[in-house]
Amino acid sequence: MKNFLKQHGLWVLFAAAVLSVALAVMSVLSANSSPFANLAGAVVAPFRAGYTAVATWFNDLQNYYKDTTDLQAENAALKQELAKMEEEIRLAKADREENKLLKELLDLTKQRRDLTDFEAAMITEHEVTNWTSSLTLNKGTSLGIEVGDCVIDACGNLVGVIHKAGTNWSTVLTLVDTDTSLGAQVFRTKDLGVAQGDFSLMRKTRLRLDYLPADCALLPGDVVVTSGLNGHYPSGLVIGSVEEVQVDDAGATAYAILEPETDLDALTEVFVVKSFEIVT
Repeated sequence: MKNFLKQHGLWVLFAAAVLSVALAVMSVLSANSSPFANLAGAVVAPFRAGYTAVATWFNDLQNYYKDTTDLQAENAALKQELAKMEEEIRLAKADREENKLLKELLDLTKQRRDLTDFEAAMITEHEVTNWTSSLTLNKGTSLGIEVGDCVIDACGNLVGVIHKAGTNWSTVLTLVDTDTSLGAQVFRTKDLGVAQGDFSLMRKTRLRLDYLPADCALLPGDVVVTSGLNGHYPSGLVIGSVEEVQVDDAGATAYAILEPETDLDALTEVFVVKSFEIVT
């Protein structure tokens, strides 16, 4: 110890003096805290600031996570509510369409008492090519629809004839299709003929009334209806109206170009006549 003081006493004295001066200065600078408290505060201050920054960041992170979680939950709830509302809208639309069909069916039943059994059907597909003009329906044999049944619109105008039928679907050849042929009569003149599709007219949504007398007196606008001959189809269904009359090359017969009464492109629902009474 004596040797230590001899060798380092001057440095110890110097350090003590420096420490004394430092404590005196700190004591003067702080009126409310002790020098040791000020020294401790000075040492801890950077750590305290870092801790405060970290704590603030962590708290902000927690709040952000909570806000994000709440938004995700709210978003999921809103999506569920929107899906529910969309389903209700779809159901309401389906109910409106069904009510419309039922009303039209009721009106049609009152107008045509000879048509004893209808089946309302929605059109799921329109097909018009160079070779065919057809409609696909959402009803079929499970509801009594058969090949050969005629199809009409809500006003009782002829649309076509059932060509194929499955369990829950059926295909209609429209009255302008080249495979459609049925007995027809001019309402005003009572002239008889055959209404049938024609390749050159199908794209124009027109058909022909063939086998008319060469001296027939048809006029543009004359209404043509089904004749009901042979009992294959109901009589009096409106096919269309005369656009023009032409005499064939031999001059023995005439034919008329007909415009269908129903708008085939705009149809969304139809009625299949499953049975009818023959009116004589």
